[in-house]
Amino acid sequence: MKLYGATVSWNVTRCVVALEEAGAEYQIVPIDFATAEHKSPDHLACNPFGQVPAFQDGDLHLWESRAICKYVARKHKPDLLREGNLKESAMMDVWLEVEANQYTAALNPILYQCLVSPMFGGTTDQKVVEENLEKLKKVLEVYEARLAKHKYLAGDFLSLADLNHVSVTLCLLATPHASLFDPYPHVKAWWDGLMARPSVQKVAALMKPSA
Repeated sequence: MKLYGATVSWNVTRCVVALEEAGAEYQIVPIDFATAEHKSPDHLACNPFGQVPAFQDGDLHLWESRAICKYVARKHKPDLLREGNLKESAMMDVWLEVEANQYTAALNPILYQCLVSPMFGGTTDQKVVEENLEKLKKVLEVYEARLAKHKYLAGDFLSLADLNHVSVTLCLLATPHASLFDPYPHVKAWWDGLMARPSVQKVAALMKPSA
């Protein structure tokens, strides 16, 4: 299996977490954005939108990080999807959607302003950061209530719903807002548990040079 992209991208490292947790054999193939390699015919054959990540397993080409994560889990560690249990898999699906549409939706603008914009010589728009921090705090209130009742988001079992939070949260730790979880003890305990996993430690090490 080949994963095309750079570990500076939290969408790429989202896939790496799933690959590591599933124990899959894979190769990361760097893409050079400076030479517009992501717009080359070869890359467009893997991801027609000219973005990263792109993924290849034999003659199968996938794009969109969360779809790649699901494929890896189905192939190598289906228990991460809980597909043998209708209720557990349904809750896992709910929290996959929450990660994408609530948690990461609020976090993305913060990461862009604090990490991406300065990387390219821009400045941080503090108003955008503050607005989205308030959104994220409201999301974390829901997480705190959920994690007060269950060890993990979908229930008392690790699932892809938890793992999909890892890459963006590692990026959050590289911003001035790394202490955001402190007022939410159950969220913090959940995150500390994830950080102790070898798969997450591997991804944290991959991301550290660019953070």
